[in-house]
Amino acid sequence: MRTPRSIVARCAAVGAALAVTLTVAACGSGAQAGGGTDCAGQTVRAGITNSTSDALLFIARDRNYFSEEGLIVEFSPFDSAAKMIAPLGGGQLDVGAGAPSAGFYNAVARGVDLRIVADKGSMPTGFGYMPLLVRKELVDSGRVKTVADLRGMRVAEPAQATATSSTLATILRDGELGYNDVQHTYVGFPEHVTGLENGAIDASLTTEPSATIAEQRGAAVRFADPAEHYDRQQLAVLLYSGSFSTDRAATAQCFMNAYLRAARDFTAAAPGGKLDGPGADGIVTTVANAIGIDPELYRSSTPNYADPDGHVNVASLRTDYEFFRTEGVLEAEVDMDSIVDPSFAEQAVQRLGPATGGS
Repeated sequence: MRTPRSIVARCAAVGAALAVTLTVAACGSGAQAGGGTDCAGQTVRAGITNSTSDALLFIARDRNYFSEEGLIVEFSPFDSAAKMIAPLGGGQLDVGAGAPSAGFYNAVARGVDLRIVADKGSMPTGFGYMPLLVRKELVDSGRVKTVADLRGMRVAEPAQATATSSTLATILRDGELGYNDVQHTYVGFPEHVTGLENGAIDASLTTEPSATIAEQRGAAVRFADPAEHYDRQQLAVLLYSGSFSTDRAATAQCFMNAYLRAARDFTAAAPGGKLDGPGADGIVTTVANAIGIDPELYRSSTPNYADPDGHVNVASLRTDYEFFRTEGVLEAEVDMDSIVDPSFAEQAVQRLGPATGGS
């Protein structure tokens, strides 16, 4: 698929800004989990947001899963997953994170060649890592007792027309409210805490660890678990650029082998949504150090779920896509089957064997 010149130009600008990357694994000599000899010395450029949902990437780095596949993986930090889309389409990145947002689908419709290849963060029961928070003062006073009481109030989301918007719409619908029966405020997750503290917002859908910080500071209470309203929502996905998945398919497979080894470790460490399983101490240290937070804060927060076989909840993607269509924010139709490619995860599972003990 050809990439429009305007996107290529933007990619070049973003690529220039990413001069500093983090080389996280040296070239390995062989493949413990298989196939590394085919990938020896291959460099993979991966975008990260330095968030808790990057846990699998940090685990694969620190446990040498990438290097055992022969890969040299360079991490490039972005302040949002949305800003990875242009570099992925223009060849500055091979791997990235993505939220199933209207912006993502619009980029694909404009010709940006991307593939959704694995789960990165979803919310089954017990893993509601993006709860609906309500200002504690409003709950303590009795002004907000049910979701219906949020009518007309200011609710924060990270950006417009993202998967979070679909989450909120579902929760509001269960309270017999429409999506636009509340006032929408779009600010980054860390700013949600400040907004709840100073009264600039009344409620928010906030990911961890910001949700736990707001709760610990007494600024907000967990008012609704999204998993109880929208089970297994696919909130974040692993993306491959089109060229990486086709022109460098063997390297893309090696990356997935390492990624799913990390997914199995993470799943074992967080049974039922608590970081108290086998290997949890090491994972808590790895992730907390990588994103620069107190390990005990991370341990006490609710982790995202990461499917140990990389399964993507395509039904959830379709639900969110339909929400975007209803809101009138899609520029053109996108064929979901053309952008979801489970083949890399499926081949990794054949090599690693099926996971046990998943949610």
